[in-house]
Amino acid sequence: MNVASHLEAHAAANPDWVAIRFEGRSITYGELNRDATRLADALRTAGIHAGERIALYLPNVPEFAVVYYAAQKLGAVPVTINAILKSEEVRYLLDDSGAAAVFTVAELAKFVPADCAALRLRAIVDAEAAPAGWQRLADLIARGSETLRSAPRAPHDVAALLYSSGTTGFPKGVALTQFNIHTNIAQPPRPEYSDYQPGDRLAAFLPLFHVYGQNYIMNAAILAGCTIVLFRRFVPDLVLRAIGDERITHLFAVPTIYIGLLGLDLSGYDLSSLRYEMSAAATMPEEISRRWTDRFGRRVYEGYGLTECSPFACYNDSVLHRFGSVGRAVHGFKLKIFDDQEKELPAGQQGEIVIRGEGVMQGYWNRPDETAHALRGGWLHTGDVGRMDADGYVFITDRVKDMINVSGFKVWPAEVEQYLYKISGIREAAVYGIAGGDKGEAVAVAVVLAEGSTLTPESIIAYCRDHIAAYKVPARVDIVPELPKSATGKILKRILREKSA
Repeated sequence: MNVASHLEAHAAANPDWVAIRFEGRSITYGELNRDATRLADALRTAGIHAGERIALYLPNVPEFAVVYYAAQKLGAVPVTINAILKSEEVRYLLDDSGAAAVFTVAELAKFVPADCAALRLRAIVDAEAAPAGWQRLADLIARGSETLRSAPRAPHDVAALLYSSGTTGFPKGVALTQFNIHTNIAQPPRPEYSDYQPGDRLAAFLPLFHVYGQNYIMNAAILAGCTIVLFRRFVPDLVLRAIGDERITHLFAVPTIYIGLLGLDLSGYDLSSLRYEMSAAATMPEEISRRWTDRFGRRVYEGYGLTECSPFACYNDSVLHRFGSVGRAVHGFKLKIFDDQEKELPAGQQGEIVIRGEGVMQGYWNRPDETAHALRGGWLHTGDVGRMDADGYVFITDRVKDMINVSGFKVWPAEVEQYLYKISGIREAAVYGIAGGDKGEAVAVAVVLAEGSTLTPESIIAYCRDHIAAYKVPARVDIVPELPKSATGKILKRILREKSA
């Protein structure tokens, strides 16, 4: 069992099929498999072994797939790092995962710290010449052999490590096994779900470092023999023109993108090749979904899941679609609604959504206590609040209490607070979400300054821009004399949110 086996099968049977289209360039299944094999062999020669971690600090470029499948062939574990992150965040992920190698683009190389203890190989995927201490991806591929055979992997072997932020303040590595990924990526090609067929062309502007882009789009597309039409990011005119030029069949986006598209005049674009649209990463407002159906005659399909379940656990399928719902459990999964006592609630009652199934993670990397807490009783406790109707359709009614959703990116207040407390002159800080217009939500901060501090809201925001990813940077900073607290000293963010409404 090896995630790379699907690529290898298509490369053997149909080497000239196009696996990736990127900025006018085609990469066939044969070419992708050849380069991944050569890279895997070069990494083995360089002393990288099965089970070691290989970090992909990459935006959406074809080299992402080359490095990812090379790691799989070697039996190593790809660690995918958000390309928006900066030096201190990157350091934490490299150190926490113990990555032995890192691949990035020239633009991001400056954010890879020089003193990460475990790193033995650093490679740039797009450089004409590598700086001191770095290698070029092209040189590694040229040195490798095509005779390497993919390492056999057991179902329980970790196949990917994706980092998911949590309420403890720093990201946790979600360990997904070969079995988790194999079973999960087999779902999208099913006719009742996304119905991938050989030759279909899937738009991929959602980030490949995220579990949705990585598994539901990239890995599932390769399994089905589809073409991934890859974009660095979502640029409306570029993507809309490509739909016609590339004959894209499947569109994957977040609710804010659909909202934006509904506000555009699309009459100048050829969208006739589209037969399927899906929304992910945040709950689609029912009104937006209905407006899309009224305008285009097709539903925007919704799924629900987490990084911790690979991510596909629930789907509002084509057999019986219900507006406002994220659907029913997919094959191999069960969902229930629990009360505060871990007891199942009857249909219609609101509680915590819990999940059990083939895609549920092995656990959090090197965090046995947090793993035990998340998977207590054999159920993945999502922290999301919802209800289930008598037919098993799930309706999400709330999110994890304090999580902020900025354009589909999850921002956990505790993580931002950890960095704020590094600023000399801040005594207390509370991070919470406020309405953010087209972005859904924005990050807000209430700060109590230390005596004599001359910090201003502008200087705090400037510090954040220099040290953390742009989507985590506060849109608003309020300097206050004190923070509202309960009798036990807990900061009452609910009051801060109410005051900002």
